Amino acid sequence: MKRKKLLENINIQIKNGNHIIGVATGTGMTAKYAEKGGADFILVLNSGRFRQMGRSSLAGYLPFCNSNDMVMDFASKEIIPLVKDMPIIFGLNATDPLKNMESYIDKIKDMGFSGINNYPTVGLIDSQFGEALEEEGCNYLIEVEAIRIAHEKDMFTVAFVFNEIQAEQMIIAGADVICVHLGLTGGGLLGAKKVFSLEAAKVKAEKIFNRCNELKPEVIKLIYGGPVKTPIDVQYMYSNIEDLMGYIGGSTFERIPSEKSITNITKAFKVSTQLDEDDLMIKMLDGITKHYNYVEFVKEYVAKNYMNDVSFLDLAKVAHVSRGYLSSLFKKEVGCSFPEYLVKFRVNKAAEIINKENIQLSDLAPLVGYKDYVQFSKMFKKYKGCSPKQYKFRNMT
Repeated sequence: MKRKKLLENINIQIKNGNHIIGVATGTGMTAKYAEKGGADFILVLNSGRFRQMGRSSLAGYLPFCNSNDMVMDFASKEIIPLVKDMPIIFGLNATDPLKNMESYIDKIKDMGFSGINNYPTVGLIDSQFGEALEEEGCNYLIEVEAIRIAHEKDMFTVAFVFNEIQAEQMIIAGADVICVHLGLTGGGLLGAKKVFSLEAAKVKAEKIFNRCNELKPEVIKLIYGGPVKTPIDVQYMYSNIEDLMGYIGGSTFERIPSEKSITNITKAFKVSTQLDEDDLMIKMLDGITKHYNYVEFVKEYVAKNYMNDVSFLDLAKVAHVSRGYLSSLFKKEVGCSFPEYLVKFRVNKAAEIINKENIQLSDLAPLVGYKDYVQFSKMFKKYKGCSPKQYKFRNMT
């Protein structure tokens, strides 16, 4: 798909209030069903291929193979022939010393790819190793140059950035998408164990997007990875980051669902009984031992029961852990206390209802779990900066 057409399609989606979704994959099966699910584009990355081998995304940074050759091989054989109408973005290792970027990007375009993305990126490498790479000239500016070359060849460009300076560099180079990379995705059996909280991720993305708006407000602004690994996490980010237009995921679309589905279906056949996977309580009573599952359980429970009384103590009892322990885990991962998270969730749901429905404000509070309208209005004003009445008026004008 040509860059102009792809941008037109994306801007129509944004104008209609829809979110932009990119799926990073290493297999034709994921690409095929991501297309069916309505993804806007596919990224083919070396880490996606390693995930299909049962390895973590980190394998894409280790000297197991040539990243560009791996991506070119599997994408040209498995992805391009299978999803002919889907924009496919090539994960380009721009610091590859064995490739002339000018001619190699020509080859990428000739093979039928719609654009490029700077992955693997040195932006994920810090400390002494990162400094050593910088000293040898293997730096982020090489990735910026690759984006510039691809832009001049009229290719669609997706730039992973890690700070405001890099966002500025990529915008000047002509990047169509500025995607805040929040680190390797947490969760699941192979996920990164050291990820920062949703709240910290929100703050980081906001700073970068603010800089984008100063330079090029219309640039497409997405996020990727880190603590954002479920639809509930993404909804939290949408609700709390005004300029966020969408999400790119890799592990979230293929590794984590596969881990869960294959494990559960194998167990089901083993014991000849099929558990109701939608029953949250059964999930918790089924012997979940990883601490991050407790936090996911709490977030999922809130998403389904925010309109009712929610007792954190009861949730801790169901999880068979102490309230203090669960509270500590929750704050560490999410970045705020459970009461604050619950209030924010309810306030954002109230704002959604005001935006979508013509409702009497007196009827709004009970729909989001508040029996007292005065208390609801107080919380709404605290987190939205105005009363529900003022918020409704602004949306009507």
